[in-house]
Amino acid sequence: MNTRLFLAVTLAASPLLASAADAISGPVAARSLNWHAIVMFFAFVSLTLGITYWAARRTRSAKDFYAAGGGISGMQNGLAIAGDYMSAASFLGISAMVFEKGYDGLIYSIGFLVGWPIILFLVAERLRNLGKYTFADVASYRLQQGPVRTLAAVGTLVVVALYLIAQMVGAGKLIQLLFGMSYQSAVILVGALMVMYVMFGGMLATTWVQIIKAVLLLSGASFMAIMVLYHAGFSFDGMFQAAIAVHAKKEAIMAPGGLVSNPIDAISLGLALMFGTAGLPHILMRFFTVADAREARKSVFYATGFIGYFYILTFIIGFGAIMLVSTNPEFKDAAGKLIGGTNMAAVHLAKAVGGDFFLGFISAVAFATILAVVAGLTLSGASAVSHDLYANVFARGRSNEAQEIRVSKYATLLLGVAAIALGIAFEEQNIAFMVGLAFSIAASANFPVLFLSMFWKGLTTRGAVIGGFTGLISAVVLIVLGPTVWVDVLHHSKESVWFPYKNPALFSMTLAFFTTWLFSVLDHSSKAEAEKRAYLPQFIRSMTGIGAEGASQH
Repeated sequence: MNTRLFLAVTLAASPLLASAADAISGPVAARSLNWHAIVMFFAFVSLTLGITYWAARRTRSAKDFYAAGGGISGMQNGLAIAGDYMSAASFLGISAMVFEKGYDGLIYSIGFLVGWPIILFLVAERLRNLGKYTFADVASYRLQQGPVRTLAAVGTLVVVALYLIAQMVGAGKLIQLLFGMSYQSAVILVGALMVMYVMFGGMLATTWVQIIKAVLLLSGASFMAIMVLYHAGFSFDGMFQAAIAVHAKKEAIMAPGGLVSNPIDAISLGLALMFGTAGLPHILMRFFTVADAREARKSVFYATGFIGYFYILTFIIGFGAIMLVSTNPEFKDAAGKLIGGTNMAAVHLAKAVGGDFFLGFISAVAFATILAVVAGLTLSGASAVSHDLYANVFARGRSNEAQEIRVSKYATLLLGVAAIALGIAFEEQNIAFMVGLAFSIAASANFPVLFLSMFWKGLTTRGAVIGGFTGLISAVVLIVLGPTVWVDVLHHSKESVWFPYKNPALFSMTLAFFTTWLFSVLDHSSKAEAEKRAYLPQFIRSMTGIGAEGASQH
């Protein structure tokens, strides 16, 4: 199978992106070493390893390991959330879509952002007041621990695995292209670094890696956007007119509808991006690193500001690449196509506006972006194994903190080895559907159970488990039977496709909510009645914070 693989394709939040951006085909061409990028890369790695050593000396308890001791401020956590969420796909992928499609690339910028008000108004405060280390603490608060934590852990591990594969493959391709390393060496390097960050530094090291990466990425993207506007006379109208003048599609790049024209797919994509964000375990875990619900709200406020600002920048960068990259023969190959595919548009723009030095900076930042994301993913996966499965399901609360942390470190090592192995195994595969499926699973399995556990007193263990697994399985089945896998990966004919839409969230999330409701209202057991009566104390704690660890009580 030809490789149809690049960061935007492998890392983006929906399989629709596979048709929206070019990809590297075949082996990555050898390039001269970018010494600026290599020097900055080693500077970043040295700094973050120093932070890991510092964090390791301060990580003594389970709360330190999972939640940085609850000592991260709202501002710091907002930056860390932004660093965890702003992936290389956001930077390279969305700007590439704007470079190719124009105005329609904005749909992903908006889609990635609109989930945050949901988190701010519905999730953040209650999550911090009810939970301890993972979102499973909240989902199982008044339900039976074993079945619900097992569901949450399975959902977490599936999302983490799909995300990790895409990140590892993307890292391998990026470093292979920019630094001249072999693909396997790049994947092993990323895996080794992420294991060190998480195993030794825990959440404290992961947080500061994400903060540094967010500052670097926002700074680099801001400089690029300012330089683009400088070339356009600081006029958006001038920028759009210059882009229209040189783009092959002319005025068509300013018209909507070129990327998502099917209304069902558009709605389904929107639901996956909105509610999938509120069900991503590595994002939800960040709300336990702050002292109380007030700081959790501040975290989302700052994160929304940073993320919204960043996505505005990607839009400007995309149009800037049309202006300054598409007309420059330096960035074209012999066939007249962009070197590395359209997903390298932002990287080429970095050289166009800042020379080799800034190109090296942006290349190193792209790599730092991947490291920060995989560290957050690995920590959430390890926490699901150690805190949810080992401590609360297998040991049934009889384990101590030292045992739990030891299991978490073993899990981190295993996840690192698995990520490296899967990253190498999937090198030649089109894996665009994996992160799209991860968002769909988060929206279909994690979000309904989390939402209903906080807002509906009628939820029972039976309803939560059946509904959650229904959402998870239906999301997987529908995307396999849809055109993304059935046609693009398995190479069946379009006429034989079983499910006509590329994103299943509209159907799988609806099915999950319905089955959760149905099996909850049909459950009249004594345990179910006790679970319903326990809703009021849970609601009081979720709203007031009384009884929450570290919360101020009034």
